[in-house]
Amino acid sequence: MNMIAKLDTDITPGGPDYDTVRRVIELISEEYRDQPSLEAIAARLNQSPTQLQKTFTRWAGLSPKAFLQAVTLDHAKRLLRKEEMPLLETSIEVGLSGPSRLHDLFVTHEAMSPGEWKAKGGGLTIRYGFHSCPFGAALVMVTDRGLAGLAFSDSGDEKACLEDMTCRWPNAEYIDDRQATAPYAERIFQPGRWTSDQPLRVVLIGTDFQVSVWQSLLKIPFGKAVTYSDIARDIGRPTAMRAVGAAVGVNPISFVVPCHRALGKNGALTGYHWGLTRKRAMLGWESAHA
Repeated sequence: MNMIAKLDTDITPGGPDYDTVRRVIELISEEYRDQPSLEAIAARLNQSPTQLQKTFTRWAGLSPKAFLQAVTLDHAKRLLRKEEMPLLETSIEVGLSGPSRLHDLFVTHEAMSPGEWKAKGGGLTIRYGFHSCPFGAALVMVTDRGLAGLAFSDSGDEKACLEDMTCRWPNAEYIDDRQATAPYAERIFQPGRWTSDQPLRVVLIGTDFQVSVWQSLLKIPFGKAVTYSDIARDIGRPTAMRAVGAAVGVNPISFVVPCHRALGKNGALTGYHWGLTRKRAMLGWESAHA
């Protein structure tokens, strides 16, 4: 029997750090040319500079100034600098050079068959739960084959986030089960648990083209970024930049399948399904941990 997931209780996770980070990023994005000081930012948020400094150190392990440098366009351009060989020509499996690889989330993935995708989730049981994470509330969705969905929400928007994801597979059965999803959330958002001997199992549900784009995204190392045209070339469709962008935009497993590391030409951040502020936060957080 098909079942639409509904929320009957308050599932808003606790944890104020990301809310503070989000407000700071939004303020800086709006007033970037003025380069507001730490004191000015803290005053706007009704916090002391010391308090704001502690929040950022706890969240990202670096100062607000260093973090803000990590979300600038210049930093995005540095992420796009080519290695000795094109970035996507060497897959994760054969090992990429550079210290950032030591901090990457190891993933093993499989794709559902075209028939399974056309069934729009028919026959699938998807367990879901909201969990606190460095980027707000994370909606984790799992099947018996692995992680199938990862989405993000600001406080108060959890119902809309859940509806967004369940509409992708309307014929699936959905079960609210935070106990089943908690181990996945812990693995995903705790870098200390990113080990190659216990890779995270992921199942990709999409068209053949979409899956090829998502598989290409999985090759982008932690702390790096590529353009849509890089991805198009990697999948053998060099003129399909728009289609690549569309596939990136509907990626159902955000962060793990790192669509936030896909940038526009010359490092432009372009859009992000879960908000451009969150994309900036992810890139900054990764820079701090790389």
